[in-house]
Amino acid sequence: MESTVIIPAPIPRVYVPANFKIESWDALKPMFDELKARNVDSPADLRAWLADKSELDSVLEEEMAWRYIRMTCNTTDEPIAEAFNFFVTEIEPNVAPYSDAFNRKLVESPAASSLDSESEKLMLRNVSVAIEIFREENIPLLTELQTEQQKYGAIQGAMTVEIDGKELTLQQAGAMLEGPDRVQRERVYLRIQERRLQDSAALDGLFDKLIALRQQVAANAGFTNFRDYMFKAMARFDYSVQDCMNFHTAVSGAVVPLLNSMMQQRRAHLQLDTLRPWDLAVDERGEPPLKPFTGGEELLEKTIECFNRVSPEFGGYLAAMREMGHLDLESRKGKAPGGYNYPLDETGVPFIFMNAAGTLRDLVTLVHEGGHAAHSFLTRDLPLNFYKHPPSEVAELASMSMELISMEHWDVFFTDETQLRTARRRHLEQIIETLPWVATIDQFQHFIYETPDMGAEERRKVWNAICQDFGSSEVNWTGLEQYRSNMWQKQLHLFEVPFYYIEYAIAQLGAVAVWKNYRENPEKGLEGYRNALKLGYTLPIRQIYEAAGIRFDFSYENIQVLMRFVSDEMDKL
Repeated sequence: MESTVIIPAPIPRVYVPANFKIESWDALKPMFDELKARNVDSPADLRAWLADKSELDSVLEEEMAWRYIRMTCNTTDEPIAEAFNFFVTEIEPNVAPYSDAFNRKLVESPAASSLDSESEKLMLRNVSVAIEIFREENIPLLTELQTEQQKYGAIQGAMTVEIDGKELTLQQAGAMLEGPDRVQRERVYLRIQERRLQDSAALDGLFDKLIALRQQVAANAGFTNFRDYMFKAMARFDYSVQDCMNFHTAVSGAVVPLLNSMMQQRRAHLQLDTLRPWDLAVDERGEPPLKPFTGGEELLEKTIECFNRVSPEFGGYLAAMREMGHLDLESRKGKAPGGYNYPLDETGVPFIFMNAAGTLRDLVTLVHEGGHAAHSFLTRDLPLNFYKHPPSEVAELASMSMELISMEHWDVFFTDETQLRTARRRHLEQIIETLPWVATIDQFQHFIYETPDMGAEERRKVWNAICQDFGSSEVNWTGLEQYRSNMWQKQLHLFEVPFYYIEYAIAQLGAVAVWKNYRENPEKGLEGYRNALKLGYTLPIRQIYEAAGIRFDFSYENIQVLMRFVSDEMDKL
């Protein structure tokens, strides 16, 4: 089936002048002052005020989005970096006190009790949390944090290695680890790790600074540590710190044994005495490296066709983004690492950024971000900006479910049946690898912020101990300890979005359940998936999961059930 390309019309402005551009705080300030002074005593006045405030929020967030997008697409362009930093240092610090004033105006309005729908109560709950943790003295600290965090992308984006006379980004070089020549794989692996070590001290220094700033923000808000501050700031009402600890234990007991079994099988198939880190990406059955596409255009074209098979609606979303130039897919020097789908609240059409180098992982990244994009499209018409930004446990459910649902149609990328089975098997293996890695990163963050004075060497000791708990005992790191000690530095989330990581595991479990429903009844499973996405953040997390026909549950028992399903599906391949 083919999609019909429909370019959505921009959401029209009502409050902000149609031709208004954000060039200075002085030009913005009158609108903030008017909203601050406006009477909101009646229900009608309050709802009109909320609509106007939401529109202004959308204009601001989209402007920030474009400045971030341009900066990550080209980390070496100084004017682009300056434009981003201007927004961070000159606009956002002036907005922050008004945001707090608006929150207080909302909850103190005599008409606040008229906001009695479930979605409005949810919004008021989150606004109350924002009021609770707001401190004016944190405004310059949060500004400094945002500026410092961007240094990580610049450092990573500048990393290249020379292989056989060619300068490659680390992503491009990493694709060579899928090759059959073990000597070559080792050489490439060591070259990549040595390049990472060159910036290890700089990243240690940056991380130390980030920890100190974050701890001060938490202390100013009355919290003992930044972890507890972030749980409140992220409105984690549906689970606790102890639930995270229980999750770590459950992964250790229910998933790590599966990981070890998988690695034993890999070692046997490769006919090796011992597995080394450069043996983990090559196909264990001797199949050549998977090449699902050549170049970003082919990747996009095939992904659109794949999405069309799931639903022409989803294929149409990506096709519209292509028409609008809202995609930057290929890896290149000077581009920030990673991948993202950035919502554009005013335009209503998001932007996808990634670093494709021709691997299966790239295919998965685009369908993952395409799931986020579908989420953005399905929530674009919700009445308030707040409802368009669900918590990460819901956002990642959208993306990770799309990975598995789309997998049913990966014959678009692999016409050879053997390669198709290999790709599906590898992706399911990735689930078993992902859950322990998420537990590793999450537990590491808990340790770091419970003991914020920890130095770089002590931090490495803690990291290595956690790796022992969640890594496979089948992988031999002898002589490579310094590389493993610095592996945490490749995790962008630790530097740029702290404590945003366990959501991947929670959502991964939910996604397996969505996929299970889809396998059993494609029409009903897809309907549940779509129903959950279009809710945005109009209901609590548990109810959104229920709308998808699944449970919000990351207990030991549920993990066992879902991993058994994944394991059974792998056996079929």
